[in-house]
Amino acid sequence: MVPEIHYARSGDVSIAYQEVGDGPVDLVFVPFLSNLGQAWELPAWVAFWERMARFCRLIQFDKRGTGLSDRMRELPTLETRMDDVRAVMDAVGSEQAVVMGQMEGAQMTSLFAATYPERTSALVLYNPVARFTSTPDYPWGSTPDDWRRLVRDVADHWGEREFLEAHLRGIDPVAAEDPEYRSWYVTNYRLAASPAAAAALYRIMMDTDIRDVLPAIRVPTLVIHREDHRDASRYVAARIPGARVVELPGRGYLVPVGAEVAEETERFVRSLGEGLESDRVLTTILFTDIVGSTEMAAELGDRRWRELLEGHHARVRALLDSYRGREVDTAGDGFLATFDGPARAIRCAGAIVDSVHELGIQVRAGLHTGECELVEDKVRGIAVHVGARVAALAEPGEVLVSSTVKDLVAGSGLRFEDRGVHALRGVPGEWRVFAASVPA
Repeated sequence: MVPEIHYARSGDVSIAYQEVGDGPVDLVFVPFLSNLGQAWELPAWVAFWERMARFCRLIQFDKRGTGLSDRMRELPTLETRMDDVRAVMDAVGSEQAVVMGQMEGAQMTSLFAATYPERTSALVLYNPVARFTSTPDYPWGSTPDDWRRLVRDVADHWGEREFLEAHLRGIDPVAAEDPEYRSWYVTNYRLAASPAAAAALYRIMMDTDIRDVLPAIRVPTLVIHREDHRDASRYVAARIPGARVVELPGRGYLVPVGAEVAEETERFVRSLGEGLESDRVLTTILFTDIVGSTEMAAELGDRRWRELLEGHHARVRALLDSYRGREVDTAGDGFLATFDGPARAIRCAGAIVDSVHELGIQVRAGLHTGECELVEDKVRGIAVHVGARVAALAEPGEVLVSSTVKDLVAGSGLRFEDRGVHALRGVPGEWRVFAASVPA
Protein backbone atom coordinates (compact mmCIF):
# COMPACT_ATOMS: atom_id res chain seq x y z
CA MET A 1 0.00 0.00 0.00
CA VAL A 2 1.36 3.42 -1.00
CA PRO A 3 1.74 5.71 2.03
CA GLU A 4 -0.30 8.88 2.05
CA ILE A 5 1.10 11.66 -0.15
CA HIS A 6 1.13 15.19 1.26
CA TYR A 7 2.24 18.54 -0.11
CA ALA A 8 4.52 21.20 1.38
CA ARG A 9 4.62 24.75 0.07
CA SER A 10 8.07 26.00 -0.90
CA GLY A 11 7.52 29.55 -2.07
CA ASP A 12 4.83 29.21 -4.74
CA VAL A 13 5.66 25.55 -5.51
CA SER A 14 4.03 22.42 -4.03
CA ILE A 15 6.42 19.61 -3.09
CA ALA A 16 5.01 16.07 -2.78
CA TYR A 17 6.28 14.14 0.23
CA GLN A 18 5.66 11.00 2.30
CA GLU A 19 6.33 9.95 5.88
CA VAL A 20 6.96 6.30 6.79
CA GLY A 21 7.55 5.03 10.32
CA ASP A 22 7.60 6.84 13.64
CA GLY A 23 11.09 6.21 15.00
CA PRO A 24 12.83 8.67 17.32
CA VAL A 25 15.11 10.02 14.56
CA ASP A 26 14.00 11.87 11.44
CA LEU A 27 15.75 10.84 8.21
CA VAL A 28 15.23 12.73 4.95
CA PHE A 29 16.01 10.57 1.93
CA VAL A 30 16.87 12.27 -1.39
CA PRO A 31 16.97 9.95 -4.42
CA PHE A 32 17.92 10.82 -8.00
CA LEU A 33 14.54 10.73 -9.78
CA SER A 34 11.31 9.49 -8.27
CA ASN A 35 7.55 9.40 -8.47
CA LEU A 36 6.21 8.71 -4.99
CA GLY A 37 3.03 7.16 -6.34
CA GLN A 38 4.75 4.64 -8.59
CA ALA A 39 7.98 4.01 -6.67
CA TRP A 40 6.24 1.60 -4.28
CA GLU A 41 5.56 -0.88 -7.06
CA LEU A 42 9.09 -2.32 -6.80
CA PRO A 43 9.28 -4.81 -3.90
CA ALA A 44 13.00 -4.17 -3.40
CA TRP A 45 12.39 -0.48 -2.70
CA VAL A 46 9.45 -1.29 -0.42
CA ALA A 47 11.60 -3.68 1.61
CA PHE A 48 14.35 -1.05 1.90
CA TRP A 49 12.01 1.73 3.03
CA GLU A 50 10.22 -0.52 5.52
CA ARG A 51 13.57 -1.64 6.95
CA MET A 52 14.67 1.98 7.30
CA ALA A 53 11.38 2.93 8.97
CA ARG A 54 12.10 0.48 11.81
CA PHE A 55 14.54 2.93 13.41
CA CYS A 56 13.50 6.34 12.06
CA ARG A 57 10.75 8.48 10.67
CA LEU A 58 11.59 8.26 6.97
CA ILE A 59 10.74 11.42 5.02
CA GLN A 60 11.04 11.45 1.24
CA PHE A 61 9.86 13.76 -1.52
CA ASP A 62 9.75 14.30 -5.26
CA LYS A 63 12.03 17.14 -6.32
CA ARG A 64 10.29 20.15 -7.77
CA GLY A 65 9.79 19.71 -11.49
CA THR A 66 9.65 15.91 -11.13
CA GLY A 67 7.31 13.15 -9.97
CA LEU A 68 4.18 14.39 -8.21
CA SER A 69 5.63 17.79 -7.31
CA ASP A 70 4.77 20.87 -9.34
CA ARG A 71 6.25 20.81 -12.83
CA MET A 72 7.99 23.88 -14.30
CA ARG A 73 9.78 24.84 -17.48
CA GLU A 74 13.23 24.70 -15.90
CA LEU A 75 14.53 22.60 -13.04
CA PRO A 76 15.86 24.45 -9.99
CA THR A 77 19.38 24.93 -8.72
CA LEU A 78 20.83 23.07 -5.76
CA GLU A 79 20.04 25.96 -3.44
CA THR A 80 16.38 26.00 -4.48
CA ARG A 81 16.16 22.29 -3.79
CA MET A 82 17.69 22.94 -0.37
CA ASP A 83 14.81 25.35 0.23
CA ASP A 84 12.46 22.50 -0.66
CA VAL A 85 14.10 20.20 1.90
CA ARG A 86 13.60 22.82 4.60
CA ALA A 87 9.98 23.33 3.49
CA VAL A 88 9.27 19.60 3.79
CA MET A 89 11.00 19.41 7.17
CA ASP A 90 8.95 22.36 8.38
CA ALA A 91 5.74 20.75 7.09
CA VAL A 92 6.35 17.57 9.13
CA GLY A 93 7.60 19.43 12.19
CA SER A 94 11.21 18.26 11.92
CA GLU A 95 13.70 20.73 13.37
CA GLN A 96 16.71 18.51 12.69
CA ALA A 97 17.19 15.35 10.62
CA VAL A 98 19.69 12.92 9.23
CA VAL A 99 19.90 13.66 5.49
CA MET A 100 20.70 10.82 3.11
CA GLY A 101 21.37 11.13 -0.60
CA GLN A 102 22.35 9.05 -3.59
CA MET A 103 23.77 10.06 -6.97
CA GLU A 104 22.87 13.73 -7.65
CA GLY A 105 20.94 13.71 -4.38
CA ALA A 106 24.24 13.15 -2.55
CA GLN A 107 25.55 16.42 -3.95
CA MET A 108 22.54 18.37 -2.75
CA THR A 109 22.52 16.77 0.71
CA SER A 110 26.25 17.49 1.10
CA LEU A 111 25.63 21.15 0.31
CA PHE A 112 22.64 21.17 2.68
CA ALA A 113 24.67 19.72 5.54
CA ALA A 114 27.43 22.30 5.07
CA THR A 115 25.01 25.22 4.74
CA TYR A 116 22.49 24.25 7.44
CA PRO A 117 24.35 22.28 10.14
CA GLU A 118 21.72 23.39 12.65
CA ARG A 119 19.09 21.43 10.67
CA THR A 120 21.35 18.42 9.99
CA SER A 121 22.06 15.89 12.74
CA ALA A 122 24.12 13.69 10.39
CA LEU A 123 24.82 13.01 6.72
CA VAL A 124 24.66 9.64 4.93
CA LEU A 125 25.92 9.36 1.35
CA TYR A 126 25.49 6.32 -0.88
CA ASN A 127 27.94 5.99 -3.81
CA PRO A 128 28.57 9.75 -3.83
CA VAL A 129 30.54 11.72 -6.42
CA ALA A 130 32.00 15.20 -6.13
CA ARG A 131 31.32 15.85 -9.81
CA PHE A 132 30.06 13.78 -12.73
CA THR A 133 32.39 15.19 -15.40
CA SER A 134 36.01 14.07 -15.41
CA THR A 135 38.94 16.49 -15.31
CA PRO A 136 42.72 15.97 -15.30
CA ASP A 137 42.71 16.13 -11.48
CA TYR A 138 39.44 14.19 -11.11
CA PRO A 139 39.57 11.12 -13.40
CA TRP A 140 36.19 9.63 -12.48
CA GLY A 141 33.10 10.31 -14.55
CA SER A 142 32.50 10.88 -18.25
CA THR A 143 34.25 13.40 -20.47
CA PRO A 144 32.57 16.75 -21.20
CA ASP A 145 31.91 15.62 -24.79
CA ASP A 146 30.28 12.40 -23.59
CA TRP A 147 28.09 14.40 -21.20
CA ARG A 148 26.97 16.82 -23.91
CA ARG A 149 26.11 13.86 -26.12
CA LEU A 150 24.13 12.27 -23.27
CA VAL A 151 22.16 15.47 -22.65
CA ARG A 152 21.20 15.58 -26.35
CA ASP A 153 20.18 11.92 -26.31
CA VAL A 154 18.11 12.39 -23.16
CA ALA A 155 16.28 15.32 -24.74
CA ASP A 156 15.59 13.31 -27.92
CA HIS A 157 14.88 9.82 -26.55
CA TRP A 158 13.85 10.04 -22.88
CA GLY A 159 10.90 7.77 -22.19
CA GLU A 160 11.66 5.34 -25.00
CA ARG A 161 12.06 1.83 -23.58
CA GLU A 162 15.08 0.97 -25.73
CA PHE A 163 16.91 4.15 -24.70
CA LEU A 164 16.15 3.83 -20.98
CA GLU A 165 17.14 0.17 -20.87
CA ALA A 166 20.42 0.95 -22.64
CA HIS A 167 21.01 3.85 -20.26
CA LEU A 168 20.41 1.55 -17.28
CA ARG A 169 22.90 -1.00 -18.62
CA GLY A 170 25.49 1.76 -18.90
CA ILE A 171 25.17 3.09 -15.36
CA ASP A 172 24.10 0.01 -13.39
CA PRO A 173 24.60 -3.28 -15.27
CA VAL A 174 23.78 -5.28 -12.14
CA ALA A 175 20.30 -3.75 -11.80
CA ALA A 176 19.80 -4.08 -15.57
CA GLU A 177 20.06 -7.86 -15.30
CA ASP A 178 16.89 -8.00 -13.19
CA PRO A 179 13.80 -8.01 -15.49
CA GLU A 180 11.52 -6.78 -12.71
CA TYR A 181 13.77 -3.88 -11.87
CA ARG A 182 14.34 -3.06 -15.56
CA SER A 183 10.60 -2.82 -16.21
CA TRP A 184 10.05 -0.72 -13.10
CA TYR A 185 12.94 1.55 -14.03
CA VAL A 186 11.47 2.41 -17.42
CA THR A 187 8.05 3.20 -15.97
CA ASN A 188 9.49 5.13 -13.01
CA TYR A 189 11.63 7.38 -15.17
CA ARG A 190 8.80 8.03 -17.60
CA LEU A 191 6.60 9.16 -14.72
CA ALA A 192 9.36 10.97 -12.83
CA ALA A 193 10.38 13.47 -15.50
CA SER A 194 9.52 14.74 -18.95
CA PRO A 195 12.24 14.70 -21.65
CA ALA A 196 12.93 18.42 -21.17
CA ALA A 197 13.08 18.12 -17.38
CA ALA A 198 15.38 15.10 -17.57
CA ALA A 199 17.70 16.86 -20.02
CA ALA A 200 17.81 19.92 -17.75
CA LEU A 201 18.66 17.74 -14.74
CA TYR A 202 21.47 15.99 -16.60
CA ARG A 203 22.79 19.35 -17.77
CA ILE A 204 22.90 20.55 -14.16
CA MET A 205 24.71 17.36 -13.14
CA MET A 206 27.26 17.93 -15.92
CA ASP A 207 28.13 21.42 -14.62
CA THR A 208 27.99 20.93 -10.82
CA ASP A 209 31.14 20.50 -8.75
CA ILE A 210 31.01 20.24 -4.93
CA ARG A 211 34.69 19.52 -4.28
CA ASP A 212 35.20 22.84 -2.49
CA VAL A 213 32.11 22.21 -0.34
CA LEU A 214 33.25 18.92 1.19
CA PRO A 215 35.78 20.28 3.75
CA ALA A 216 33.05 22.59 5.11
CA ILE A 217 30.83 19.66 6.19
CA ARG A 218 31.05 19.54 9.99
CA VAL A 219 28.27 17.11 10.87
CA PRO A 220 28.86 13.37 11.47
CA THR A 221 29.07 11.73 8.05
CA LEU A 222 28.83 8.15 6.78
CA VAL A 223 29.84 7.22 3.23
CA ILE A 224 28.53 3.86 2.01
CA HIS A 225 29.74 2.53 -1.32
CA ARG A 226 29.91 -0.62 -3.39
CA GLU A 227 33.19 -2.18 -4.55
CA ASP A 228 32.93 -0.75 -8.05
CA HIS A 229 32.46 2.78 -6.74
CA ARG A 230 35.39 2.79 -4.35
CA ASP A 231 37.62 5.52 -5.82
CA ALA A 232 35.04 8.27 -6.33
CA SER A 233 33.34 7.60 -2.99
CA ARG A 234 36.57 7.54 -1.02
CA TYR A 235 37.64 10.76 -2.70
CA VAL A 236 34.51 12.37 -1.22
CA ALA A 237 35.00 10.78 2.21
CA ALA A 238 38.65 11.82 2.43
CA ARG A 239 37.65 15.48 2.10
CA ILE A 240 34.90 15.46 4.73
CA PRO A 241 36.41 15.89 8.22
CA GLY A 242 35.94 12.73 10.27
CA ALA A 243 33.80 10.89 7.72
CA ARG A 244 33.30 7.16 8.26
CA VAL A 245 33.49 4.84 5.26
CA VAL A 246 31.79 1.47 4.77
CA GLU A 247 32.45 -0.59 1.66
CA LEU A 248 29.80 -3.15 0.79
CA PRO A 249 30.45 -6.17 -1.41
CA GLY A 250 29.09 -6.35 -4.91
CA ARG A 251 28.38 -3.89 -7.68
CA GLY A 252 25.60 -1.43 -8.17
CA TYR A 253 25.08 2.28 -8.52
CA LEU A 254 21.50 3.45 -8.46
CA VAL A 255 19.68 1.48 -5.80
CA PRO A 256 20.74 1.55 -2.13
CA VAL A 257 18.39 -1.32 -1.39
CA GLY A 258 19.31 -4.36 0.62
CA ALA A 259 19.39 -5.01 4.30
CA GLU A 260 23.09 -4.17 4.57
CA VAL A 261 22.59 -0.52 3.53
CA ALA A 262 19.79 -0.03 6.06
CA GLU A 263 21.75 -1.88 8.74
CA GLU A 264 24.86 0.26 8.27
CA THR A 265 22.74 3.40 8.32
CA GLU A 266 20.97 2.30 11.50
CA ARG A 267 24.27 1.40 13.17
CA PHE A 268 25.66 4.82 12.33
CA VAL A 269 22.55 6.71 13.44
CA ARG A 270 22.38 4.87 16.75
CA SER A 271 26.06 5.62 17.41
CA LEU A 272 25.43 9.35 17.34
CA GLY A 273 25.31 11.13 20.64
CA GLU A 274 23.64 14.43 21.24
CA GLY A 275 23.63 16.79 18.28
CA LEU A 276 26.85 18.72 17.87
CA GLU A 277 26.74 22.49 18.02
CA SER A 278 28.68 24.00 15.13
CA ASP A 279 29.86 27.57 14.81
CA ARG A 280 31.10 26.97 11.27
CA VAL A 281 28.86 27.03 8.22
CA LEU A 282 29.14 27.17 4.46
CA THR A 283 28.05 30.60 3.28
CA THR A 284 28.36 32.87 0.28
CA ILE A 285 30.20 36.11 1.00
CA LEU A 286 29.36 39.29 -0.93
CA PHE A 287 31.55 42.40 -0.88
CA THR A 288 30.53 45.64 -2.61
CA ASP A 289 32.18 49.02 -2.66
CA ILE A 290 31.67 52.32 -4.47
CA VAL A 291 34.17 53.03 -7.23
CA GLY A 292 36.00 56.35 -6.83
CA SER A 293 34.25 57.21 -3.57
CA THR A 294 37.03 59.48 -2.31
CA GLU A 295 36.96 61.62 -5.44
CA MET A 296 33.14 61.75 -5.41
CA ALA A 297 33.07 62.84 -1.77
CA ALA A 298 35.57 65.63 -2.46
CA GLU A 299 33.63 66.82 -5.51
CA LEU A 300 30.17 66.76 -3.88
CA GLY A 301 31.00 68.07 -0.44
CA ASP A 302 30.07 66.58 2.90
CA ARG A 303 26.30 67.19 2.85
CA ARG A 304 25.59 66.02 -0.71
CA TRP A 305 27.92 63.04 -0.29
CA ARG A 306 26.18 62.01 2.94
CA GLU A 307 22.77 62.22 1.22
CA LEU A 308 24.05 60.15 -1.72
CA LEU A 309 25.56 57.60 0.63
CA GLU A 310 22.27 57.32 2.55
CA GLY A 311 20.44 56.64 -0.72
CA HIS A 312 23.02 54.01 -1.65
CA HIS A 313 22.75 52.28 1.73
CA ALA A 314 18.94 52.27 1.63
CA ARG A 315 18.88 50.61 -1.80
CA VAL A 316 21.51 48.01 -0.88
CA ARG A 317 19.72 47.10 2.35
CA ALA A 318 16.36 46.78 0.58
CA LEU A 319 17.89 44.42 -1.98
CA LEU A 320 19.68 42.36 0.67
CA ASP A 321 16.33 41.89 2.38
CA SER A 322 14.66 40.95 -0.91
CA TYR A 323 17.30 38.30 -1.74
CA ARG A 324 17.57 36.89 1.80
CA GLY A 325 21.01 38.36 2.39
CA ARG A 326 22.28 39.27 5.85
CA GLU A 327 24.18 42.49 6.35
CA VAL A 328 27.30 41.74 8.38
CA ASP A 329 29.24 44.98 8.17
CA THR A 330 29.23 48.39 6.51
CA ALA A 331 32.57 50.12 6.25
CA GLY A 332 31.96 53.61 4.87
CA ASP A 333 30.97 53.02 1.26
CA GLY A 334 31.05 49.21 1.15
CA PHE A 335 28.94 46.29 2.34
CA LEU A 336 29.80 42.82 3.57
CA ALA A 337 26.83 40.45 3.44
CA THR A 338 26.24 36.70 3.61
CA PHE A 339 23.78 34.44 1.80
CA ASP A 340 22.72 30.81 2.19
CA GLY A 341 22.59 30.39 -1.59
CA PRO A 342 25.16 31.52 -4.21
CA ALA A 343 22.68 32.13 -7.04
CA ARG A 344 20.64 34.47 -4.84
CA ALA A 345 23.85 36.27 -3.89
CA ILE A 346 24.87 36.77 -7.52
CA ARG A 347 21.44 38.07 -8.48
CA CYS A 348 21.46 40.41 -5.50
CA ALA A 349 24.89 41.74 -6.50
CA GLY A 350 23.66 42.36 -10.05
CA ALA A 351 20.56 44.13 -8.75
CA ILE A 352 22.72 46.36 -6.50
CA VAL A 353 24.95 47.32 -9.43
CA ASP A 354 21.92 48.27 -11.53
CA SER A 355 20.01 50.03 -8.75
CA VAL A 356 22.75 52.35 -7.47
CA HIS A 357 23.74 53.21 -11.05
CA GLU A 358 20.48 55.18 -11.14
CA LEU A 359 21.99 57.38 -8.41
CA GLY A 360 25.05 58.06 -10.54
CA ILE A 361 27.11 55.56 -8.53
CA GLN A 362 29.22 52.71 -9.84
CA VAL A 363 30.00 49.78 -7.56
CA ARG A 364 32.11 46.68 -7.92
CA ALA A 365 31.12 43.36 -6.33
CA GLY A 366 32.89 40.13 -5.49
CA LEU A 367 31.58 36.78 -4.21
CA HIS A 368 33.01 33.58 -2.80
CA THR A 369 31.42 30.54 -1.17
CA GLY A 370 33.33 28.92 1.65
CA GLU A 371 33.40 27.85 5.28
CA CYS A 372 33.09 30.68 7.81
CA GLU A 373 33.26 30.86 11.57
CA LEU A 374 30.33 32.62 13.21
CA VAL A 375 31.42 34.92 16.05
CA GLU A 376 28.43 36.76 17.48
CA ASP A 377 27.12 38.74 14.49
CA LYS A 378 30.38 38.60 12.53
CA VAL A 379 31.93 36.07 10.15
CA ARG A 380 35.57 35.09 10.06
CA GLY A 381 37.75 32.78 8.03
CA ILE A 382 39.72 32.49 4.82
CA ALA A 383 36.49 32.65 2.79
CA VAL A 384 35.97 36.26 3.90
CA HIS A 385 39.45 37.21 2.69
CA VAL A 386 38.90 35.45 -0.63
CA GLY A 387 35.63 37.33 -1.16
CA ALA A 388 37.31 40.66 -0.42
CA ARG A 389 40.20 39.94 -2.80
CA VAL A 390 37.83 38.84 -5.59
CA ALA A 391 35.87 42.07 -5.18
CA ALA A 392 39.07 44.09 -5.44
CA LEU A 393 39.70 42.57 -8.89
CA ALA A 394 36.33 43.67 -10.26
CA GLU A 395 35.97 46.50 -12.74
CA PRO A 396 33.39 49.28 -12.16
CA GLY A 397 29.91 47.81 -12.57
CA GLU A 398 31.24 44.23 -12.62
CA VAL A 399 30.23 41.22 -10.50
CA LEU A 400 33.14 38.81 -10.09
CA VAL A 401 32.81 35.35 -8.54
CA SER A 402 35.22 32.60 -7.59
CA SER A 403 35.11 29.27 -9.42
CA THR A 404 33.55 27.74 -6.30
CA VAL A 405 30.51 29.99 -6.69
CA LYS A 406 30.21 29.25 -10.41
CA ASP A 407 30.35 25.47 -9.84
CA LEU A 408 27.39 25.59 -7.42
CA VAL A 409 24.87 27.50 -9.56
CA ALA A 410 24.44 25.09 -12.49
CA GLY A 411 20.92 25.38 -13.87
CA SER A 412 20.46 28.96 -12.64
CA GLY A 413 20.54 30.52 -16.11
CA LEU A 414 23.42 32.78 -15.05
CA ARG A 415 26.25 33.21 -17.54
CA PHE A 416 29.94 33.60 -16.79
CA GLU A 417 33.02 34.89 -18.59
CA ASP A 418 36.41 33.57 -17.56
CA ARG A 419 38.62 36.30 -16.09
CA GLY A 420 41.63 34.07 -15.62
CA VAL A 421 43.69 32.77 -12.71
CA HIS A 422 44.89 35.16 -10.03
CA ALA A 423 47.06 35.11 -6.94
CA LEU A 424 45.00 36.75 -4.20
CA ARG A 425 47.00 38.82 -1.74
CA GLY A 426 47.36 37.01 1.58
CA VAL A 427 45.48 33.92 0.35
CA PRO A 428 47.34 30.68 -0.49
CA GLY A 429 47.20 29.22 -4.00
CA GLU A 430 45.81 30.53 -7.25
CA TRP A 431 42.16 31.30 -7.87
CA ARG A 432 40.17 31.36 -11.08
CA VAL A 433 37.54 34.08 -11.22
CA PHE A 434 34.59 34.71 -13.51
CA ALA A 435 32.49 37.75 -14.41
CA ALA A 436 28.81 37.01 -13.87
CA SER A 437 26.25 38.23 -16.37
CA VAL A 438 23.08 38.85 -14.40
CA PRO A 439 19.79 39.27 -16.33
CA ALA A 440 17.93 42.43 -15.42
